[in-house]
Amino acid sequence: MNYLSVENLSKNYGEKSLFTDISFGVDQGQKIALVAKNGSGKTSLLNCLTNKDVPDSGRIVYRKGINVGYLQQESSYDESLTVFETVFETENEALLAIKAYSKCLENPEESERLQEAFDRVTELDAWNKESNIQEVLSKLRLNNMNEKVALLSGGQKRRLSLAKVIIEDPDLLILDEPTNHLDLDMIEWLENYLSTAKISLFMVTHDRYFLERVCDEILEIDRGSLFRYKGSYSYYLEKRAERYQIAEAEVGKAKNLLRKELEWMRRQPKARGTKSKARISDFYVTKAKAKQNFEEKKVAINVKMERLGTKILELHKVSKAFGDKVILDKFDYNFKRGEKVGLVGANGAGKSTLLNIINGIENVDSGKVVLGETVVIGYYNQKGLQLKEDKRVIEVIRDIAEYLPLAGGKKITAIQLLERFLFPSQTHFQYVHTLSGGEQKRLYLLTILMKNPNFLILDEPTNDLDIFTLQVLEDYLSEFQGCLIVVSHDRYFMDKIVDHLFVLNGDGTIDDVIGSYANYREFQKLKAQEEKKLQHEQNQRDSEKKKLEKIEEPKRNKIKLSYKEQREFDQLEKDIEALETEKETLSSELNNPNLAYEKMTQVSERLTALMEELDEKTMRWMELAEYA
Repeated sequence: MNYLSVENLSKNYGEKSLFTDISFGVDQGQKIALVAKNGSGKTSLLNCLTNKDVPDSGRIVYRKGINVGYLQQESSYDESLTVFETVFETENEALLAIKAYSKCLENPEESERLQEAFDRVTELDAWNKESNIQEVLSKLRLNNMNEKVALLSGGQKRRLSLAKVIIEDPDLLILDEPTNHLDLDMIEWLENYLSTAKISLFMVTHDRYFLERVCDEILEIDRGSLFRYKGSYSYYLEKRAERYQIAEAEVGKAKNLLRKELEWMRRQPKARGTKSKARISDFYVTKAKAKQNFEEKKVAINVKMERLGTKILELHKVSKAFGDKVILDKFDYNFKRGEKVGLVGANGAGKSTLLNIINGIENVDSGKVVLGETVVIGYYNQKGLQLKEDKRVIEVIRDIAEYLPLAGGKKITAIQLLERFLFPSQTHFQYVHTLSGGEQKRLYLLTILMKNPNFLILDEPTNDLDIFTLQVLEDYLSEFQGCLIVVSHDRYFMDKIVDHLFVLNGDGTIDDVIGSYANYREFQKLKAQEEKKLQHEQNQRDSEKKKLEKIEEPKRNKIKLSYKEQREFDQLEKDIEALETEKETLSSELNNPNLAYEKMTQVSERLTALMEELDEKTMRWMELAEYA
């Protein structure tokens, strides 16, 4: 069943053509990702799909009656509303019924209204939806439902937008960079949720692990045309490389043919016949083809940086707190030459604070930060470029320096540097505000490198950068001879460039973990499984103890269940039955010898959690059954 059809769509901005005559569709159950270089029209295409912009030609057709949810980069809400009111600001009947029921629970003495609300949720079969809402809000850490939207941080508002669009449960979900402002735990939860849910999805993201594990088809906009790859991200990379090889071979043939045709063109007299005119027309087609360039540009900047001395950066018993929130507690560390460290931790754990302390932006409560005399810090922070709107791209670079010294006594000019950093000559005199968000981030990164630092500090450098720029940046950082500290939620990026991790635990302590982020997460999962197992065993012991205590307790003078308890009792019976069914399904899956290891781990984790939940609900059911 087709949900979306895009036919011969074109979009231009002034003289710049973003895409021409592109066509594609999204079918029910498909999970498609769109990739392209910054400035190629990804966000413009999404805006056309969601009626926020109008294409120059072509048409967009949605299947009649389907609901479409759109997560955009920036969302605006009524800041006078609470989180609860914003989540349930909807026309969805099931959500409105759950909203009414939640409000009635605040006044349980109004039993008649409560019963009506209860019956309405039951009639719409929305109880599973209620539990899904609780899961989404909990995983995205939107726990204070009464907090005003005006008091939320930018990251919290972004998570609120994501929660709202998921809870609406649309037929087709369109997501623009869904992993931005999520910490690593949230990204992994969202990745699992989208890959297992029976939904139709069309999204733009730079997270390559996310692409690999969620999507079954990749669309690429390249030089204004659309290319389609039915498969995972790794399949796309393989087939894209093949396409470029074929295209380069065709360009080579066209160049050889062009030389012959050029000689013929020069020999031709002015009066030409019909046959000659056709050949002349073919000549110009061949000429255009021969001019195509499929060589992937690389950022190769072999800069001559200031040599690092023996003393680089030393942190001596550094402590920092904001009120009762402890960020650092007597943290000690000495950096060595060429060290590349990744910072990870939940949002609010203090990653940006630690970076600001190193840069002297934040003062420490106690302790000392010692910076070596030869250290030149380049700090890329999340705020990005702070420039006037009338500033041109070339002026931004020339304001810092006219040239950059390279190894071997050579120099590179500002114009040459821009071209090496994937800014073609036609963009050099553009105003900064006309660049796409990703192009502005790339320009900001270039201004940092133009200062020729030997100690790079990057706070979320991957946000809004396209996949192709990320690959180039990874290559540059892998060859970077200085020290590097990076905060990023891009797991692929972290795995490729860092030697070890500082894990901020949120209580002032920092663990130094050797190895990649993937290794660290695997260790964390095994540790969590062990803790769950121990907790389950403890719960069983506590349960047995309560049973013995109940046997010895005298019976209470209780005659029957209250209205609320009766409702709980009825729901428990349904929950227990559903859990038993799921338990049988999961057990059957584990007995499948062909089950993949990763899937087996997921099933095992869910089965452990399910058994624990089943025990708790069964115990509660037994308590209520005595009076039912």
